[in-house]
Amino acid sequence: MFARMMLHSQYHNFLQQLGQVYPAGEAKAITALVFEKIFQLRPAAILNAPETEINDTQEALLNKYLSELLQHRPVQYVLGEAWFYHLPLYVNESVLIPRPETEELVHWVLQDTPKQLPLSILDIGTGSGCMAIALKKNLPLAGITAIDISSAALDIAQKNATMHHAVIDFLQIDFTDENNWQELPAVDIIVTNPPYIPAAEINTMDRHVKAYEPHTALFVPDGKPLLFYEKTAGFAAKHLKPGSCIYAETHYQLAQEAAALFKKICSTVVVKKDTSGNERMIKAVV
Repeated sequence: MFARMMLHSQYHNFLQQLGQVYPAGEAKAITALVFEKIFQLRPAAILNAPETEINDTQEALLNKYLSELLQHRPVQYVLGEAWFYHLPLYVNESVLIPRPETEELVHWVLQDTPKQLPLSILDIGTGSGCMAIALKKNLPLAGITAIDISSAALDIAQKNATMHHAVIDFLQIDFTDENNWQELPAVDIIVTNPPYIPAAEINTMDRHVKAYEPHTALFVPDGKPLLFYEKTAGFAAKHLKPGSCIYAETHYQLAQEAAALFKKICSTVVVKKDTSGNERMIKAVV
């Protein structure tokens, strides 16, 4: 895709080609991630350093990555890496790419939870394992169980946990089937970022999301937008003791409706806005 060029020229050429299909700011951010991954250099260091020639392996990677990016494959899947709460994680199309909003949910849990307490935590719909691993790294005494319906997702979550030396009990469970609840432990905290986007919204999603990210982790049936919150509230009513907490990420347009479900079984329910000003998180105290 490129003739052999020097590093400066490769950087500008890569950025120019991405700029034909991505907004300028996004093209610049993606280019920075790619070049830092391959060359371990940030753009300023590339542009300010003496000109150097790239080798054949580096050129092949640039060509490969560019080809995939021009097909709108998310850069995290292209590079096989996403960062979450200061931790690098392996990701592919079997798991959602961790979002900043979910980092905010983890931060809320950590603000509320003393490190010295040996608490038990259940992560419902763990995906890449991002929340469970971030919590375990910051709450080393916590015992964490993380569940998902997808065996492929759990394979990735276990890979990430092993990479970060985080001991977590991963289980493949369909949480919507209440017969499976008996397999789950009683816990002090539930965290969950479940599917919450109505299927009708699929055509409003960005191309890179609807074409590459796993739909089972994103979408719920149009007639059941609160399915996972109903199930979580039902599980909490039967399995959580007074004082236990639920932290959930929600659709910004459905946060109040989800909160109303928890108010039926919880003593305190708080809806919190994310940094973009959207009602995105719920804390419910049983």
